[in-house]
Amino acid sequence: MTTGLVFDERFLDHRAPPGHPEHAGRAAAIWSRLESEGLAARCRRVPAREATDAELERVHTPRHVRAIAETARHESLRLDPDTYTSSGSALAARLSAGGLVDLALAVAEGRLSDGFAVLRPPGHHAEAERAMGFCLFNNVAVAARAVQAAGAAKRVLIVDWDLHHGNGTQHSFREDPSVLYFSVHQFPFYPGTGAVAEIGGGEGRGFTINVPFPGGMGDAEYLAAFDGVLLPAADAFDPELVLVSAGFDAADGDPLGSMRVSPEGYGALTRRLLGLAGGRVVLALEGGYDLDAIARSAAACVRALLGDPAPEPAFGEPARLARAAIAAVKDAQKEYWAGL
Repeated sequence: MTTGLVFDERFLDHRAPPGHPEHAGRAAAIWSRLESEGLAARCRRVPAREATDAELERVHTPRHVRAIAETARHESLRLDPDTYTSSGSALAARLSAGGLVDLALAVAEGRLSDGFAVLRPPGHHAEAERAMGFCLFNNVAVAARAVQAAGAAKRVLIVDWDLHHGNGTQHSFREDPSVLYFSVHQFPFYPGTGAVAEIGGGEGRGFTINVPFPGGMGDAEYLAAFDGVLLPAADAFDPELVLVSAGFDAADGDPLGSMRVSPEGYGALTRRLLGLAGGRVVLALEGGYDLDAIARSAAACVRALLGDPAPEPAFGEPARLARAAIAAVKDAQKEYWAGL
């Protein structure tokens, strides 16, 4: 077994309006870095294929699926102030979702050890019947439901370390105790969700865990959130698969955020996750808009997935504001997770 890798040149046909931060150069920069460092050659390519209507409609309404398909008839559309399509976007979105489904299934079924998907467009803001935040289909949510429907995993942990809160993913599983959703993100910030008090509803209470950080947090703070909140809850949840909304816009130098996570920090976060679910971990690209930062960070994550040794640097102590945020999360979740 080895690390699976999804990338397709057709992802680049999702064309951005001039000046838009979510452009084809993002995925191209990551892929170029993986090739130049010899990492792509060490992985097994998983072909992208179009997600079926049935796969998409486990998360999205048929009306939304049809609406995205209709965008292929137009050279350019703006679906909201942030979200656009070109004539190639509908196909790119289906390929991204389908490629991630197949990668997640291969890992869940033991045909691959773990994996990384260099996807466009991203997904975690997409709601059941609405595209938003650069996202058309919720790739990670679609993959989670596909794995469950195939019987390859019952309990799925979704970890979202993108700078922005994954509102669409949270809402997809809000009342579902078979999916534990964990997000660490800048707050208050777009899209306005992700407060500590958002813990899920109905039978899913406690299965949504949000760690809202102020700007300026970096490696020490993110690792503290993982070590203090995520890992104890995940140990109790006992996931059979870990899916990661791997946005790199919390990276130091990103133009849309003010976090300071380093490539070494992302590698350390990935290694933490490999201790869960027997190492069955799949990362899917979300945001990240500094080309050098996302390429270096993605490469660090792939090296971690491949098992390359990397002594963990001394990341230091987390800031006081981060410790306070983590304490608030523990207080909100202690009724549901005894280990916090």
